Amino acid sequence: MTAPHTGRITLVDPESSLTASVRRARPLRSLLRLLRPHRFGLSLAVLAFVIKDSAVWVLPPVTAAIIDIVVAGGPVENIGGWALVAVAVLALNYPFNMVVVRLTSSANRTLAYTVRTGLAARLQRLSLGFHNRQSASIVQTKIVRDVENLELMLAQVFPTVVSALSTLVGAVLITALTVPLFVGVFAIAIPIAASLIVYIRRRAATRNEDFRREVEQLSARVSEMAALMPITRGHGLEDVATARVAERADSVRRAGRDLDVLNGRFGALSWISYQILGLLCLVGSAALAVSGIVPITPGQVVLLSTYFGVLTNAIVMIMNATPIFTRGMDAMRSIADVAEELDVEDSRGKTEITQLRGDVQLEDVIVRYPGDDQAALDGVDLDIPAGRTVAFVGPSGSGKSTILNTILGFVRPTSGTVRIDGRDLTTVDLRSMRRFVSIVPQETVLLAGSVRENVAYGKADVTDVDVFAALAEANALDIVSGSDDGLDTIVGERGSRLSGGQRQRLAIARALIRDPRILVLDEATSALDAESEARVTEALDRARRGRTTFIVAHRLSTVRGADLIVVVEHGRIVETGTHAELIAAGGLYSRLALVQTGT
Repeated sequence: MTAPHTGRITLVDPESSLTASVRRARPLRSLLRLLRPHRFGLSLAVLAFVIKDSAVWVLPPVTAAIIDIVVAGGPVENIGGWALVAVAVLALNYPFNMVVVRLTSSANRTLAYTVRTGLAARLQRLSLGFHNRQSASIVQTKIVRDVENLELMLAQVFPTVVSALSTLVGAVLITALTVPLFVGVFAIAIPIAASLIVYIRRRAATRNEDFRREVEQLSARVSEMAALMPITRGHGLEDVATARVAERADSVRRAGRDLDVLNGRFGALSWISYQILGLLCLVGSAALAVSGIVPITPGQVVLLSTYFGVLTNAIVMIMNATPIFTRGMDAMRSIADVAEELDVEDSRGKTEITQLRGDVQLEDVIVRYPGDDQAALDGVDLDIPAGRTVAFVGPSGSGKSTILNTILGFVRPTSGTVRIDGRDLTTVDLRSMRRFVSIVPQETVLLAGSVRENVAYGKADVTDVDVFAALAEANALDIVSGSDDGLDTIVGERGSRLSGGQRQRLAIARALIRDPRILVLDEATSALDAESEARVTEALDRARRGRTTFIVAHRLSTVRGADLIVVVEHGRIVETGTHAELIAAGGLYSRLALVQTGT
């Protein structure tokens, strides 16, 4: 999946790596599959960890030996020998700890990189329908928070489990060699601990998933609040917006409190239980030593008591790590929701388009969305030669945008055929086709960087001359002409430093620098004032020359110059013609024009 190369990580098909490994029903197995490329390094890390932590189970026998020497009255030089053994064991900690850190950190951070890039690649191939159904903030939570939970789990649970297991094995082996009778005591205590851990994990799993979903909903509500900020402030609805977030935050508070109470309850009960067992171990071993029933030395009494305390502490640490492990498994299931989503646009392996004229045909296209009684498109037929400008008009919800999305392959027809340059769209690699397409949406989305970065976005080998040419064609040179920074002028978050008209013209420049064969203008002037609209319309008129252009507009003033105007109603084409022809026909277009002009 990944390999180091000149200081960087090379990832081969991150989406396939993710989807082949992750299953919601088996989160632990999914995690182990993702870690498979690091199994050799992690095996070395386990070995290094055992050596690093050996002092935990080696020092108690050293302590017991020194105590027995003290009780026996010497010889003193033996104490020095045992002290040197202890120092040697302690000195091993630093070098082997660094080995553990390097190996586990490499595996952990690479896993996070793999999952994040895999999620990003998967999200790019999921259909627009999926993204319309899913809140952007929830998607962000999966890439950021869920992967953080995986990293936290590996960083905390791995050393805890390895330490506990190595301590357990070392303690049991030494106990079996020195006081075999007490191996039975450990054999009773350890299954009890394991049962408690399994029980807590099962109880906490549901609570953790509930808590995660509440946090996702809070994230979506906060994103909604940010998007509605101008409306909220403009209408004096600050208290309403705050109350909506507070309502969801209270749900998070209650879900988190329930989870904390559950973890705290079992943590306290388990700690008390094992302290009592530890006390019984101390009292029992001391009683056996004093009574002489079993030949146990004072040092061995200390050894057994210390071992039981160490084992108790290890078990408590595992139990405390159980909630973290449960959150990690829940995060794995959340990531699997995306990895296993089937609403995928997959045209890989199909015919690649290397050149495009821009001829478009729709033949009896029907689009019916799941759960809808009425078809979004019902028998649409269109034949659009390359280089023509076609405008789609009609009431809201009539199907205009659905026609565009069908032409671009974002929506798959229920029946019928869409052809580009005579090729059935289902037989071509849609990504290669879209390299010849540029879209100017109604809501302009800009990067927070410079004008150059925004215009050249996604386009390799672009020179400043190319950027200036695109700005000139988009009637947008004023954005840089009045700035000392030129093309390095920062546009601000989402273009906040630009006016609405400037943002739209910058989006047009970004579209034109790709030299598209098909240009899509989706309500590109609907949010502009008259002066800005005039400048943007002038830029669009220049941009569409020699290109197949599709325009969706409510303002009929922006479609007058189209070669063909297509009037859509209830998913059907009810009229076609030029502006003058449709006005003369006195149909729906004429009525829409009458409403807008008042004449």
